[in-house]
Amino acid sequence: MTGVLYIVATPIGNLDDISLRAIATLKSVELIAAEDTRHSKRLLQHLGIDTHMISCHEHNEAARSEEILAKLVAGSDIALISDAGTPLISDPGYKLVAAVQQAGIRVSPIPGASSVMAALSSAGLPTDNFHFCGFLSSKSRQRGAQLEALLDLHETLVFFESSHRIEALLEQLTRVFPHHTCVLAKELTKLHEKFLRGNAAQLLTRLRDDPALTKGEFVVLIDNAANPADELLNIDDVDMLKVLLDEVSVKIAVKIATRLTGKKKNELYQQALQLRDASELDTTD
Repeated sequence: MTGVLYIVATPIGNLDDISLRAIATLKSVELIAAEDTRHSKRLLQHLGIDTHMISCHEHNEAARSEEILAKLVAGSDIALISDAGTPLISDPGYKLVAAVQQAGIRVSPIPGASSVMAALSSAGLPTDNFHFCGFLSSKSRQRGAQLEALLDLHETLVFFESSHRIEALLEQLTRVFPHHTCVLAKELTKLHEKFLRGNAAQLLTRLRDDPALTKGEFVVLIDNAANPADELLNIDDVDMLKVLLDEVSVKIAVKIATRLTGKKKNELYQQALQLRDASELDTTD
């Protein structure tokens, strides 16, 4: 009989945020595959668990998957954990779980802490639809392109960001999402947990005024949910497009207007095409 691979969620900060089922599972399995054994050792010691651990991270996951799969086939139950929270959510484990599933071996989740769910539940932003983006590119140009690609995705947007890049991200948000409400969920479940709310420019000012606020780990949320009233173009939007089209191409005019108005790019693009076509007709008449 084959074993079971358990995907076990662990605390994201407060060590008491672990379920009784997770503790029982970590005690009962024959092996724990951890993203960083040195980091997870502190949690296991806190819980009084002495189950043997091996590492399974992005640099050795392919090789470890073969080893773990062999043990599962031989009948061993194994738990996979990450450094914090639910495994595979911007953490290693996909290759392992895919290989185990393809082998027809049971994979069982032991749910628990998730910084994404914790942030969404307390940020006060729409939660009926959201888009999890994980970590964006560390390179400014690619990160800016990724943000612009999300403008038409009318859901609450959720990112992870590190302390040394949070200001750079906010600087770009002031240009791409200038009118949107943003929430920084900082150090969730830890001693210095904070929720900072405002537009990107306001949050950037707060962090620069108090450098201590930049320390820690961040979940960044942007209210990009569709608002039908806001999507309707008004006379000022149309006039702005007319002025822009006198100077630049449709593509650039729409790009500038989207940033300045916060309106849907598709709506602005269709309006710009109509204005351009009307202008061309006037010229031929």
